[in-house]
Amino acid sequence: MNSIQGMGISTIYLFKKKILKSVDFIMEDIEMKETKVKKKILGIMGSPRKNGNTHVMLSKILEGAKESGAETEIIFLGDLRIQECDGCYACWNGNNCSKQDDMNDLYEKISESDVLIFGTPVYWYGPTALMKAFLARFVYFNCTENRKKIKNKRAVLAVPFEENNLETANPLIQMFEKSFKYLNIPLIEKIIVPGVTERGEILKKEKIMMYCQEIGHELAK
Repeated sequence: MNSIQGMGISTIYLFKKKILKSVDFIMEDIEMKETKVKKKILGIMGSPRKNGNTHVMLSKILEGAKESGAETEIIFLGDLRIQECDGCYACWNGNNCSKQDDMNDLYEKISESDVLIFGTPVYWYGPTALMKAFLARFVYFNCTENRKKIKNKRAVLAVPFEENNLETANPLIQMFEKSFKYLNIPLIEKIIVPGVTERGEILKKEKIMMYCQEIGHELAK
């Protein structure tokens, strides 16, 4: 007599019930994995040169993130009209920014993102004018009402530049570090790449490209 034949009716019923419960648990686990909320990762292209080294770095990071299931998007600051902040503090009084430009549309996009990747080359020991104007408008997030929209979002810095001395990027890095610290934005990764000048030259640095992709994978987790 085999084991199934030797079971009583009540025993068989409990056995089947246990199997069905296990199947239900497995199906629930599969559904949870399928419905897991995807990370939203926003790449901010601060270089005016498309397909240049900054663009390549950002694209590779976002490629890795997308491969690991994240929702990714890249914005090109050079295609947008972003004016300087003139310190009117309209945003601090619960109003929209007084500047009628493209930055007003970006505030919501930034707020909805989990990770922000800032990409800029080194221009005169700082970021590009495009990136500086963009970052200056983060004053919008520096009031009680809006600070929660930016607090604890993770940031990544991607910086290629021409000179071979790593210290060349220090003033730029310090500016970002201080700005992020003030807004409670953890800067979780800095990818600093010296010695690249020609458009797309960074593609020759295979280890850097692999690392950018790996960072993207990690960001999606």
